Amino acid sequence: MFDVAVIGAGMAGLSCAQRLRQAGYSVAVVEKSRGAGGRVATRRVQGTRADHGARYLEPQGEAVQGLIDALVDRDILKLWTDTVWEFIQGELSAIPNSCYVAPAGMNAIGKYLAEDLEIWFGRRVQAISTTDNQMWHLSLEVTNDNLQTPQELIAKAVVVAIPAPQALMFLDAEIGLQSDFIDKLRSVEYDPCITVMAGYSAAKQQDLSNLNPQWKSVSFPDNADLAWVGLDNSKRLNLQPPVFVVHSSANFAERYLEAADLETVGQELLSRASEYLIPWLKKPEWLQVHRWRYAFCGNPLPVSCLPAGGNLPLVCAGDLCGEGQIEAALRSGLAAAIWVNSQLQDLPLDSTLNW
Repeated sequence: MFDVAVIGAGMAGLSCAQRLRQAGYSVAVVEKSRGAGGRVATRRVQGTRADHGARYLEPQGEAVQGLIDALVDRDILKLWTDTVWEFIQGELSAIPNSCYVAPAGMNAIGKYLAEDLEIWFGRRVQAISTTDNQMWHLSLEVTNDNLQTPQELIAKAVVVAIPAPQALMFLDAEIGLQSDFIDKLRSVEYDPCITVMAGYSAAKQQDLSNLNPQWKSVSFPDNADLAWVGLDNSKRLNLQPPVFVVHSSANFAERYLEAADLETVGQELLSRASEYLIPWLKKPEWLQVHRWRYAFCGNPLPVSCLPAGGNLPLVCAGDLCGEGQIEAALRSGLAAAIWVNSQLQDLPLDSTLNW
């Protein structure tokens, strides 16, 4: 039994849970995957790491800038590049932009925000109901082999910090939620993305050093298949064999989201990248593919968080509220914490954007 249950250990869920914990509430975070950070994600692969979610942090607004400052001070983030490139109409053009990355992997950001939180990993919420004494009851499905953590949870308030379509799997009018709240959640749409992580022989490193212009990050704003290509191994402290991460366009991802053979899909993306950038990109030594079904919120709601309006405190938060992806998620998590606090004990709570 907890004061607050937070569903989802992404940027919004973690920022909300930390503020409530620091104010003195007992908080449990429920997360279906094995790690914190959500779409700010890193995968261990072939003896190295590859950031297959968020590419980098850039100073989008006050919340992200505050997080960057805190993580640079703690040697978790470093400046990766001050120039990004765009490929438009056959030409590469440089754009000044400060991009910060975590040499240990972008999921180090989630690990930092998760410090001192009680997080139940490998747990997916199957159903929510109310108890006789006016509490929320969460029924949990085990998604890993950790059977030690309880499979149910009771809380006075619930924060739902996952993509709207996933939230709608257990949020409905039968548990006392207002229809306009459900309708707003149903109106939120997401663009998918397919990410390819690809590794190459160490001998290719010299080819990269001879590139003119040299680049670490290239976006494709008007390409039918590609969205972004990044030289991922350049984020690490020790020089390693080349690793590239390629993000598809939303249109490409929609075509192949349900494909059974993801390796062939990944190979097609690499072939597209090789046409525009480096010919040998289509011949990796290894590749892995990840599909993000809810990569980017396309039409966020014009609110900082979305209270359900029922008899018991429940609120949705995340990049479905407000503009700016990570900026929106951090701000929404903080707004949800402030709202939950107002519904419970109204304790002194840090409402700043400092991390």
